[in-house]
Order: sequence, then C-alpha cells, then structure tokens
Amino acid sequence: MKTADSQRPRPGSDILRTALRRNIGAMAGGTVLMGLYQAGETAFPIALGLIVEHTMQDRSPGALALSIGVLAVIITTVSLSWRFGMRVLQKANTTEAHRWRVRVADCGLEPVARDAGLKTGEVLTIATEDADQTADIIEVVPLLISSLVAVLVAAVALGLADIRLGLLVIVGTALILSVLSVMSRRIGSSTREQQARVARAGAKVADLITGLRPLHGFGGNHAAFRSYRRVSTEAKHQAITVAGVHGAYAGTATALNAALAAAVTLTAGWLAFDGRINVGELVMAVGLAQFIMEPLKLFSDMPKYVMTARASAERMALVLVAPPVAAHGAERPAAGGDLEIDCVRYGALRALKFQVPAGEFVAIAAYQPRAAADLAAILAVRVPPHEYEGVVRVGGEELAALSVEAVREHMLVNPYDGEIFAGTLRTNIDPSGTSRTVAEAVEASLLTDVVALHREGLDHGVRDRGANLSGGQRQRLSLARALAADSDILVLHDPTTAVDAVTEQLVARNIAKLRRGRTTVVITSSPALLDAADRVLVLDDGVITAEDTHRNLLAADAEYGLAVAR
Repeated sequence: MKTADSQRPRPGSDILRTALRRNIGAMAGGTVLMGLYQAGETAFPIALGLIVEHTMQDRSPGALALSIGVLAVIITTVSLSWRFGMRVLQKANTTEAHRWRVRVADCGLEPVARDAGLKTGEVLTIATEDADQTADIIEVVPLLISSLVAVLVAAVALGLADIRLGLLVIVGTALILSVLSVMSRRIGSSTREQQARVARAGAKVADLITGLRPLHGFGGNHAAFRSYRRVSTEAKHQAITVAGVHGAYAGTATALNAALAAAVTLTAGWLAFDGRINVGELVMAVGLAQFIMEPLKLFSDMPKYVMTARASAERMALVLVAPPVAAHGAERPAAGGDLEIDCVRYGALRALKFQVPAGEFVAIAAYQPRAAADLAAILAVRVPPHEYEGVVRVGGEELAALSVEAVREHMLVNPYDGEIFAGTLRTNIDPSGTSRTVAEAVEASLLTDVVALHREGLDHGVRDRGANLSGGQRQRLSLARALAADSDILVLHDPTTAVDAVTEQLVARNIAKLRRGRTTVVITSSPALLDAADRVLVLDDGVITAEDTHRNLLAADAEYGLAVAR
C-alpha cells in the first residue's frame, strides 16, 4: 500500500531530507561510533605527548606500563568504533539506496506512464547510479560531524598548549572549507551534466539492443552504432571533464591540508625553540599536525559528496515528481466483455468504427501495419484518451472513465513483440502464480513440445529476453502467457508470425476452442487465424471497409485474397 508520503512530489532537496529523516537512528549511532573513532585518533598523539612528558619526569617502569595500557585502550577504541560505525552506516546506506531504486522502478512500472521526458535507459541509470549516490548522504553527514569533532578536539588540545596553535587550526580549517565550497559548486554542475550524458548513452544502448534484429535486417546497424559512438564519446568527454574537476579539487584540498599541517608543525617548533611549550607539547603538536590531515581531508571532501548526492537526488526527482501522461477515471467495466470503437482518429486510423459483442471471436485484417500498431496501442492504454478523437468503450463504459488497472484486469492486449523474462517457462506463463489455466494455455499455444524437450518441464530455465529459445518458441511462450491470464477480453497482435504454417493452423483452432464464449480480437493477416474467427473486419486506410467470414471475403474480394494469401 502506498502512503501519502511516498506519493507526494519530491524535489531533490526533499529526497535528501527524507533519506536523512528515515535513517536518523542509524546516523545517530554511526555518528557516535565514528566520533569515538576520530576522538581516539586525536587522543593518540595527545596521549603520546603526555606520556613523553611524564615518563621523562618520573622515569618509572610503572608509569611506562600505565602509558602502554592507555595506548592499548585508545587503539582498541579506534579499531572497534571504526568497524562497527562503518557497518551501521553502510547498512543504512545500502538499505536507503534500495528503497529509492524500488521507488523509481515503481514509477516506471505504474499502469499510467509518467511524463518525465526520459527514455528507459535513462530511468535505469537513475534507478541504479543516482539512487546509490543519493543514499551516500547517509554516510556523509556522520563522517562530516565526526571529522568536525576531530578538528575541534585537536584545536582545543593545541590551544591548551598555546592559544596561537588552536587559532591557527580553526582559522586554517575555515579558509580551506571556504575555498573548497566554491570549487564544489563546479563539481555539482559538471556531475549533473555527466549523469545526463551517461543516461542518454544508456538509453541508446537499450534502444539498440531492442532493435538490433530489424537494424540488421535493413542494414541500419552501422548507422545506429555510429549514433551510439557519438553519444558515448560525448559522455566520455564529460566524464574526463568531471575527472579533471575532481582532480583539481582533490589536489587543492591536499595542498591546503598539507600547508596547514606544515604551518602547525613549524609554529610548534618555533614555540618550543622559544621555550613557550615543553617537549611533550611539541610531540603532541607534531603528532596532531600529522593526524589532522586525515579528518581535514575527509572534512574537505564532504562538500563534493554533498553536491554529488544533491545532483543525483534532483535527477531522481525528474522521475518521482513527473505527472502521469493521462488522468484516467476510477470506474470499472461491467462484466461480459463487449468492446466498441466509435469514430476513433489517431495516427493511421481515420474515424474507425466497429463493435465486438461479448463472447465473439473477431479477426481484424489490417492492410497497413501502422494502423494495426495504432489500434493495439490505443487498446493497450498506451495512448492517453485526450490524444485521439472518438471514444473507446469497454464493457459499456468509456475508456477515459475507467481506471487503468481495471482496464488491464478486464482486457489484455498482447503485443507481437511481447517480452520474455529471465526465469522459467512457468514464471513467464504465470508471473503471479495464480492462473488456473496454465496447462490449457500451454497446450493451446503448442508450447508442449518445448516443455517435453526438457526434464524440468515448465521449470526449465529461460534466459533474459528468451535468448535460449527460438523466435517461434518465444512467440508461443508469449501467447501462452496471454491465454493463461484468461481475461474477459483478449486482444492478440500478430501472435503467430514466427511459427510455421502447420503449427499456425493448430494454434488458431486451439485459440478458438479455448476462448469460446470469451471476447477475443486478433489483429492479423494469418489465413489460419482469419479462418478460425467468427467474423473478419478489413481495416484499410484507417477505416473498416469490409466485414464477413474469411471464406466469404476470399470468394468476393480479390484484394483481400491478395492481402492475406501466403
């Protein structure tokens, strides 16, 4: 169940605040443990300075043993606090990244598409890289606080030795952060541009993979590869730019931190030479000057990570706050299954009008493939009702008044290029595991030979996109999934183009038998399916030009015979 919090719009700053709020407990625990780690690190040179001072004065084995014990406690505290602190923070980071990946994926899988202006590959990049980088804020804040603690402890300890040393650390840290905060803005803008270009390259790859076969078919693969190379090169150049900016940032941070450490060391040496601090305080100051470089580096890296997390959160917001492409109603279609297309104009369709009563098996012979694709897209609710003229009625209710979930429960539109997913034959046929007609669907689609080939039967493994199946097997598997859904209205778009004529004949008869009494519409030019239908509608130039049985149309319409003859 989705809460109101998960549904409300989230700009990038809101996403970061939500991530921080949800993990406040883990961050508090991580901050305490990492603060202990940094305090222990800071305490080490302080303790070393005190040990040197008191051991030189007392020169007793007892004082030396006590000093060794104190150092052992400090080292143990440092080791355990780091181990458990990072474990807490990284667990929270990983969990939060998973939550945002699920949210982005949920938006992509919603029945009504969102108007984000992004391609599938871009959404994939946002759901992976950007989700991970956004969740990094969970670690950044505790590390920032613990580093600040370390710097303040060092500044206080040095200030107790000599106020000038403490002031030098505080002023130097403020100057370093001021310089780096300016540079971090460039990192944020460069990172946003890099993420956008990487996402575009990912989208281009997804498009190429999907269309690789047709590209090879008409020789367009080389042009497509050149297009991808251009997009990839742009992403590479931007990545190099970002790397250069990061390098300049890191180099500047290291140089400034080293300069501050050197200034502290030289100032402490001068004060010791002048007799204003003792030998123990000098050892402490030199040790702290060396140690302080680590928290300063971590502290100075935080603006970079914050800007990167913010840029990623803003890209996630593109998906999460995008409005749906259409607003549908909340009604449900009446049981039965009648379908009516009333004067629909869209794409290649011109005032298309026909009606399919409940329980009838109707085939639509579309002479133009574009018209068939446009009709299938409208019935699959991939086209918002406001983008076409006319009315589509399902179960007597207008499509625009129905909820998309209800439409898809009532009417299933199976595309000619239905996706095959990694898993098993069974999980592809019945993803929800609730169908009662899996066996009948397997038999009707003639997938029985594929099941019989393998010892595991329906539990035989299927690779991503059905890579270990032939074209005909993939198509029959997709058909079996559509039949197993047992919906009131089933719309099939070219379900048998990849199977041989004999198999096609048997499949057509099986569909008619299995779907008897249920509304079935097949958009096809297959003679076998046309012959199995109760009625054939001829779709030519965007309108229905003829209507009869397949055999009557063959006898009376020469053009029809030429269009469907094989």
